[in-house]
Amino acid sequence: MKNDRNRPEWVPKDKQDDISFTTNVMKGIEGDSNDGVPSHSRKFVKKHDRTVDEYVSGVLKNDRTILAQAITLVESNATKHLEKAQDVINELLPHVGKSIRIGITGVPGAGKSTFIEAFGKYLCEKGHRVAVLAVDPSSSVTGGSILGDKTRMEELSRDRRAFVRPSPSGGTLGGVNRKTRETILLCEAAGYDVILVETIGVGQSEVVVRSMVDFFLLLVLTGAGDELQGMKKGVMELADALLINKADGDNKQKAIATQAEYNRILHYLRPATVGWLTKAYTASALYGEGMDSLWKTILQFEAETKNSGTFEKRRQNQSREWIDAMIKDHLISSFFSDPTIKAKLPILEQDVLSGKQTVTKGVREILNFYERKTK
Repeated sequence: MKNDRNRPEWVPKDKQDDISFTTNVMKGIEGDSNDGVPSHSRKFVKKHDRTVDEYVSGVLKNDRTILAQAITLVESNATKHLEKAQDVINELLPHVGKSIRIGITGVPGAGKSTFIEAFGKYLCEKGHRVAVLAVDPSSSVTGGSILGDKTRMEELSRDRRAFVRPSPSGGTLGGVNRKTRETILLCEAAGYDVILVETIGVGQSEVVVRSMVDFFLLLVLTGAGDELQGMKKGVMELADALLINKADGDNKQKAIATQAEYNRILHYLRPATVGWLTKAYTASALYGEGMDSLWKTILQFEAETKNSGTFEKRRQNQSREWIDAMIKDHLISSFFSDPTIKAKLPILEQDVLSGKQTVTKGVREILNFYERKTK
């Protein structure tokens, strides 16, 4: 039999024609493992666990790899990473706070990602270094996230003067990762002087973003009357500027009419920032139009609020809010991770569902138990 040693062992003995089969056994590489490398010489390289100094040095040098790893560190929920992440941020504190932080939100279909890419490219060409923190929605069922903003901002992602970081929201209110504030600090320490924070635009999320940025931009489409039906008044009251996107082609005149309509509405709303009059503007992210006018507005806002003291006062208030939010997060985490609470909660839920006691009475009992336990 020809090529007998290449003949698969499962071939019937009475079958003499190798051509009838598409599989032949090929001689492998000599050795005692599947790749020919002796197992005693195989080395498994453990991923390098960076020190605090390595993280700090890398971020200050704007090493994009280390910056990305540092952001991953602060986003981690692992207890072992928390202390190191805080040590890194603490060392970087003297180098933060020198950027203009801009929050961007909008109704679905307003073209947020397209606008951010166009605006980011414009700023890079002006000599700025731009960090984009694009928060992706996480599934409330699986916890998974699409993380597609880096794909949608392909050109900006390739620009060495820009840093695009999509982050899963983790299902938190507002779609903004609870670590976004710390990510902003890392980007500032790395030398990015314009920070853009995109929200998923679902309503109450904007309140969270407003609490961590200096200037808040709301993207809308033409047709102010229709949009107001689906937009909460409170969202408009958070904005320092409204931008009617897609003001190009046949839609340009309609966008100008919408701009006038929004300016009439904004006249009756309380301004988001003391001493600043919120106005509506038009732009076309597709053609890069309106970027220069918007940037001049933001620079004017920064200058006026710094002169009046509003800029610094807002950042101080944001730090206070951050303290409150961190305490609440810690208390909630501590409560639900307690083993005895984990054991008692199912019993409480069952008693409430079966009608044995009210929700209020059950919650008061378990909270009183927890308070006695932690004293």
